[in-house]
Amino acid sequence: MIAQTPDPPYYAVIFSSIKSPEEQDEYAEMAERMVELATLQPGFLGVESARNELGITVSYWKNLDAIRQWKQHTEHLLAQQKGRESWYANYKTRICKVERDYDFEKESIGPSHS
Repeated sequence: MIAQTPDPPYYAVIFSSIKSPEEQDEYAEMAERMVELATLQPGFLGVESARNELGITVSYWKNLDAIRQWKQHTEHLLAQQKGRESWYANYKTRICKVERDYDFEKESIGPSHS
């Protein structure tokens, strides 16, 4: 699902990752928990995520302070540590200011009447 964000400006944290070949026990559970916790954080605006060989998660935030607070959340710190130790072969985090956004949504067509 595409996150519903407010009018810019706001911030995006782009987390790109490649999983390690090691055991991925608890990964899905922890990823779900991180989204659950992030939604409770002041300044959180939404999240979008996709994974194949490359995983990309984009979280949206009101400001840089909200991002800093999330980065220091106790459970998030534990997940970061576990990610470096076990889950990821490689990852990169980018923080961007969204200055413009636009969208498209195809109109719903009701049931046809013949």
